[in-house]
Amino acid sequence: MRNKDKSVEFVMLSDSYSADLRGRQSVRTTFKLTPRSIDALSLLAGQLGIKQKSIFDHLVDDTRALRALAREIEKREALNEERVPKTYVISRKTLENLEQVCKRYQTPRDALVEFSIERIMPLIKEEKKKHRSRQKLQAKLAQFLADGRALLEDADKVLDRDDPVFHQVYQMARAAQSGCEEIDQIIEKGRRLEEF
Repeated sequence: MRNKDKSVEFVMLSDSYSADLRGRQSVRTTFKLTPRSIDALSLLAGQLGIKQKSIFDHLVDDTRALRALAREIEKREALNEERVPKTYVISRKTLENLEQVCKRYQTPRDALVEFSIERIMPLIKEEKKKHRSRQKLQAKLAQFLADGRALLEDADKVLDRDDPVFHQVYQMARAAQSGCEEIDQIIEKGRRLEEF
């Protein structure tokens, strides 16, 4: 009897596991969105170093928020902004979730996606603020790097190159140079934020 129970439990687990895996399967779908929404999704994904699919799935998987947005869309007038088709890769579960909410509230799918993307605008605003703070630090870092080079030159004048103190000053200057180069790349990546 126990073996029979285990096999029933295994079948139930494997069925739910299979359904979960199918829900995570990626599908391609096209939405008509404003260029601003398309750029916002792309910009945030690039800035955070994550895939657009992850942001999209996160936004649309929240059924409660989707329902609230669908009710809100009912109250608003249709937006007359220019829209362009854009294809995204999202999970099957996300697409099903989106279509269920659209059907239940008779909301246009593209409008619901558009309003979902609007929810990331505060994150972009926060990233812009961080970008400006990084730029302010960049000038101070340039001075820090120049001071490190000057210290290395002084150490080179008064110490032999095989001296352990010279070696440590050299390593510090090299680490500072490497760190500043990485910071410059981060700030360069954030330049798109300035225009948004």
